[in-house]
Amino acid sequence: MPVTPNQFQKGTKLEIDGEPYSVTEYMHIKCGRGGANVRTKMKNLINGKVIERTYGSDEKLKQPDFEQKQMQYLYSDTESCYFMDSQSYEQISMTKNEVGDATDFMSENLMVGIMIFNQQPIGVQLPNFVELDVVKTEPGVKGDTVTGATKPAQVSTGGMVSVPLFINEGDVIKVDTREALYIERVKSAK
Repeated sequence: MPVTPNQFQKGTKLEIDGEPYSVTEYMHIKCGRGGANVRTKMKNLINGKVIERTYGSDEKLKQPDFEQKQMQYLYSDTESCYFMDSQSYEQISMTKNEVGDATDFMSENLMVGIMIFNQQPIGVQLPNFVELDVVKTEPGVKGDTVTGATKPAQVSTGGMVSVPLFINEGDVIKVDTREALYIERVKSAK
């Protein structure tokens, strides 16, 4: 199914010259007269190369034919991440470069979507939301109640998220994996 640049979001997949790409950045540019353009940065999902392209807002672009397989994330070592098909027990490995930023929010035993292009695993699709433990953050200052104030927090998988001041180490939080955003506190440490 074709996609137009007006439908781009971070993570939109496109096929360019027979290879799959993922949109990492996009910006709509309105010219004085005529149609708008969309300037994009895209990452090749096979070799990691980043390209920049500009498209007219009415162009139709092809999406790659992916097969998506649900697999369980088992563990990782210094170079690779390992996944298992929970029905056939087949295991595959992908380099951390292929997995990309998904490693920031992948906890062991998490069910993820593995994107397969031409029988090769090329990427990981995380669930939209995951619940993770906060392992490191500065304590909130009593009386500091500025609306919308945040602080950085490291979660159990190593990823960083900006959280409200009332979040403490040991709290369990819900994170939107698409944008690395704090959603809510699920369980308090106290």
